[in-house]
Amino acid sequence: MLLAALVDAGAPLDAIRAAVADTGLTGWDLAVDPVLTHGLTGRRAVVSVSDDATSRKAGELIAMAGRVRDRAVADTAVAALRAIAEVEGRLHGEEPDQVHLHELGGHDTLVDIVGVAAALRALDVRAVHCEALPIGAGSVRTAHGVLPCPAPATSALLRGARVVGTTLSGETVTPTAAALLLAIGADYGLAPEMRLTATGYGVGTRTLPDRPNVAVVRLGDRVAADREAVERETVDVRDLVVLETNLDDVTGEVLGYVVALLLDSGALDSWITPATMKKGRPGHVLHALVEPEAADGIERRMLVETGTLGVRRATVRRTALPRTADTVHVRGMPVRRKHGPHHGKPEYDDAVTVARRTGLPLRAVLAEAAEKTAADSTSADSTSADSTAADSPEEH
Repeated sequence: MLLAALVDAGAPLDAIRAAVADTGLTGWDLAVDPVLTHGLTGRRAVVSVSDDATSRKAGELIAMAGRVRDRAVADTAVAALRAIAEVEGRLHGEEPDQVHLHELGGHDTLVDIVGVAAALRALDVRAVHCEALPIGAGSVRTAHGVLPCPAPATSALLRGARVVGTTLSGETVTPTAAALLLAIGADYGLAPEMRLTATGYGVGTRTLPDRPNVAVVRLGDRVAADREAVERETVDVRDLVVLETNLDDVTGEVLGYVVALLLDSGALDSWITPATMKKGRPGHVLHALVEPEAADGIERRMLVETGTLGVRRATVRRTALPRTADTVHVRGMPVRRKHGPHHGKPEYDDAVTVARRTGLPLRAVLAEAAEKTAADSTSADSTSADSTAADSPEEH
């Protein structure tokens, strides 16, 4: 359905077929024809392959996808197939490349995934925004028997995605669709302000009694709104957990080690503040900012590594502005940079490396990198694709 919707929105079939041909697959055909469903005209993609085997090792399909000459298309397709392989491998206790994909092992899966990757590339889609995906009820029949919806592989691939339950029975999001959305880094939530350029409707094979079974794709050019409006659209507001404990009998060496350990263990941030303890003793407060699901594990680390008898926790709300990263070269050496809405900043460690290798003062390296940051802080608009799943109970 996603492939058909992208073609309906203007993706050229020639480019899609050329990318699939690069894989070395033979005896296949792709037809994307107009279809009328519930009074709405869209397109339905039909993949035909002469080799109708449906159980192959994942490594075979991954290798074929890697042959696509356009590296951006190949990378997206390989990422989607590898995501499926890794999930299936974990579920069945096998190596990802050796796992048999059963229903997903047919060459039609390769055509679907490479086709979508090629369509996105041809349309110059640089960002994908997706509404919450509808999750069906009931069960689905698989090679491993009858399983609840969504199937285990689909559930694993949807980790991190926004979903919403429905009363529809059966599969409403396929593992192929979930893997593609994961591979292209879809952002779930409201689409940004954009100038709409095209809309495509992809029609599925399943007939629903009360609604058209379609996936909707909207293409547009991102509008260069004022900086505050962009911040409001993309600001990240979430509830996090702060863990902290008072320490008056831990050395500075141990404290430094624990901070680094907490960061390596998944803490978003960790820091130390000086404090005056009871009886006037100088001490420290160890803090860690963590995701709620990681709080218990980080808390155990703090208890074990510091010997403290207790850790406090509190829920806080963090507002984070959008940020991007890129790399410039200072005196021929790479320096990574972080960009926020208002300014950019070079990475300290990279600047130190340049200073040590060139003999330049660190301040001079930072200043040169900062000037380039300021000069390059404005980025060009990019094309976005808003894939809405509100009326998309089935994805192919």
